[in-house]
Amino acid sequence: MKVLIVEDESMAAKRLANLLEKINPEIEILAKLDSVKRAVNWLKENPQPDLLFFDIQLADGLSFEILEQVEVSSPIIFTTAFDEYAIQAFKVNSIDYLLKPIDPMDLENALEKYEARFKPNAPEQKSGMDMLLIQQAMQMLTKQYKERFLVKIGEHIHTIPTAETAYFFSQEKATYLQTKEKNRYIIDYTMEQVEQLVDPQKFFRINRKYLVSLEAVKDIITYSNSRLRLILIHTDETDAIVSRDKVQDFKKWLDR
Repeated sequence: MKVLIVEDESMAAKRLANLLEKINPEIEILAKLDSVKRAVNWLKENPQPDLLFFDIQLADGLSFEILEQVEVSSPIIFTTAFDEYAIQAFKVNSIDYLLKPIDPMDLENALEKYEARFKPNAPEQKSGMDMLLIQQAMQMLTKQYKERFLVKIGEHIHTIPTAETAYFFSQEKATYLQTKEKNRYIIDYTMEQVEQLVDPQKFFRINRKYLVSLEAVKDIITYSNSRLRLILIHTDETDAIVSRDKVQDFKKWLDR
């Protein structure tokens, strides 16, 4: 079986490839691509693989955009971090969905479904997705991100536009919003919740403490063990270190 993986998180792509190899050592990973553009170019220049794995949300768009630009006849298994309710409408056309982080048993079941439906002598199935389904999927899965946060100042409640935020950070079990104008407010969210609410194109979680915007980064310094240290606006703290496992994804985020 020849497989193509389209996934913009390098660790997730590597983990998926390792899981596939453990389930079936005869699976051949043709390529691991990290963007809509690269996937389109690859599919135009190479024979169709037996099976495709598409992460729904890529650095440069939704993987459904690949299907708008190139004809895909191979069956697709989508991987996604979206809640299950958002994808129920698209369990059609013999396409499966795996929620990340991918459970090995779910992956094995998906491969068995592929074997039953698409291998030689299997009942003929309609492959791919029609354009109407693609458009519906893109409309539903283009997430609307939080535009403002409520903050309390004394007895008053104000709203701070997300666009005015330099970065979010945690300190002593509280989460703070730091604006580009040097103001700092406590917000009633965990860092994990904030990460899901803001646009990943504009904010990157560099470590457990910091979620930063590009505008907040004054300087980037090579640090020990191939890590990176960020100098952020309005702070002299030294723990804005990009975690080792996020360095490559952070560089891609900078270079998008």
